[in-house]
Amino acid sequence: MVKSINASAKRRGRPVTTGTGTTIGVRMLDDPLAALDAWIAKQKEPDLTRPEAIRRLVEIGLTVKTRPKQPSPARAERAKEVAAKLLAQLVDQSAPAEEQESRKRRLLKGPEEFRDVRVDLKAKGK
Repeated sequence: MVKSINASAKRRGRPVTTGTGTTIGVRMLDDPLAALDAWIAKQKEPDLTRPEAIRRLVEIGLTVKTRPKQPSPARAERAKEVAAKLLAQLVDQSAPAEEQESRKRRLLKGPEEFRDVRVDLKAKGK
């Protein structure tokens, strides 16, 4: 008598826990790994594994919206002051005051070839 094939044959090996996806092997140094373990310890789930923690951190990192950093008005004003002092040193002191101001303006505007590239002038509509 021939045995029939069992329809509920057991699969060998470990069961899939995360579904289908691409496996990525990651090698981490001691410091980042310690930071990862510290993050895991702060979580509410005591049995959180390293792979699941990495998946969550990647998800968090990809969903965070960051604002572009805007220079503060105080820093811009300070930059203007420093530039003015430097230009005062560069300008020929023996030239008349009008000529000195004209030279400062030309230095601040820059060469004609680069004026269309300057972002600070485009923002002001110049």
